[in-house]
Amino acid sequence: QVRLVETGGGLVQAGGSLKLTCFASGRASSTYAMGWFRQVPGKEREFLATILWTGGPDTYYADSVKDRFTISRDNAKNTVYLQMNSLEPEDTAVYYCAIQRSRTEIGVYFYTRISDYDIWGQGTQVTVSS
Repeated sequence: QVRLVETGGGLVQAGGSLKLTCFASGRASSTYAMGWFRQVPGKEREFLATILWTGGPDTYYADSVKDRFTISRDNAKNTVYLQMNSLEPEDTAVYYCAIQRSRTEIGVYFYTRISDYDIWGQGTQVTVSS
């Protein structure tokens, strides 16, 4: 069984930065991509970024975080990162990482829906103060 653990969350002032880390303990049967999502109470989990596990690396971002957030990976460490810059109070949320085991649609490379991902971490709280 693979367990994902997110770390690096905390309290930061608006305009500041945080770097989140997601470590995969154990082995997944397969890994196509890893992604970052966030969620606030009462709202749907929101896609932020995804990175393919091999090649490129190729990445894709939600418009809301593009040019502010950067996803990266270290395959040897089974780890994915999310560098977050220029944080705003609206970025306050619980941040989750996830594994997508395989592609599910021919011709589609980047997946953004929570249903596309198979393994989830417990989340780490990010709070941005004004």
